[in-house]
Amino acid sequence: MLKRLYLLVSVLALVGAMLLLPNGEVFATSKGNFVMGTVVKSIAFNWFMRMEEGVKQFGKDYGVTAFMQGPSVADSAQQVAIIEQLIAQGVDAIINVPYGVQENDLVQKQAMDSGIIVVTHEAATARYAHYDVEAFDNKSYGEEMMRQLAQRMGYEGEYVQFVGSLTNASHNEWQDAARVYQEKNFPKMKCIGKFESREDIEAAYTTMKDLLKKYPNIKGVLGSAAGDVVGVGRAVQEAGLSDKIVVVGTSIVSYAGELLKTGAVDLAMCWDPALAGYAANVVAYKLLKGEKIEEGMDLGVPGYTKIHIVKNEYGVPVIYGQGWILIDASNMDKYNF
Repeated sequence: MLKRLYLLVSVLALVGAMLLLPNGEVFATSKGNFVMGTVVKSIAFNWFMRMEEGVKQFGKDYGVTAFMQGPSVADSAQQVAIIEQLIAQGVDAIINVPYGVQENDLVQKQAMDSGIIVVTHEAATARYAHYDVEAFDNKSYGEEMMRQLAQRMGYEGEYVQFVGSLTNASHNEWQDAARVYQEKNFPKMKCIGKFESREDIEAAYTTMKDLLKKYPNIKGVLGSAAGDVVGVGRAVQEAGLSDKIVVVGTSIVSYAGELLKTGAVDLAMCWDPALAGYAANVVAYKLLKGEKIEEGMDLGVPGYTKIHIVKNEYGVPVIYGQGWILIDASNMDKYNF
């Protein structure tokens, strides 16, 4: 009888030390081994495949269980469902890159109420999070994007803006800042409007084709999601307008490389998602260890060596790193991730 009781207790202890992930993978946990899940907009994007490299490297360097999950397509409801599963499984920290910031807010609060550390990325307007981590100040990034576009447009002409979604906080901050900067500094330029790509290259392509018919005088395009300039660039190239329309926006070489070579995309701007994922996990780890996150501190990650912290309107501290990467045909081989 005692042997059976001992065996039952041992089995229960073993089951309690296992974590079943949404994809069915099982991780063993132990006292002192933090379990940290990063949830992204979609695991199908090259951008987040690169981020996963940083998440896994963080896990190795810090000796914790760190993994990445996300839906196969960018969808807030599916993201929320994954986070709910992680809450039920009792992970120690959730790092979330929300497709829609508002749509993810309540589940982030649920995680916090459950005692889970929550750190976000690309969500500077989040209502519920312990910290948000940004590679740079969004306003400054948007202004730089506009400077790069304006210079190539000769500081005049019509342009359009693309965002992944109208509820994506970072994308809209970039484009709103770009437009304000343009109206103040480049009065001969005119914004036709802001359009939603739904983080879908084909949607950006189709929308741009329609825009070219409706607004034949377009001289420039700003993109936000990594695939925006790809879809736009394809449409511009097919129309034979690569030399007449300037395309600038956030992307990476694995997406926009061929179009950078042909000139259909003039400039890709980005930050290294692997470093961003690593840095966000470092912040969560420090919070789990009871350490303070302080102004000017070095997170030990390139680009996050002297952080700046500003609280957003909801009191969530937003961490800003330094700098961004400018990629064109001349240096694209250096940033081929």
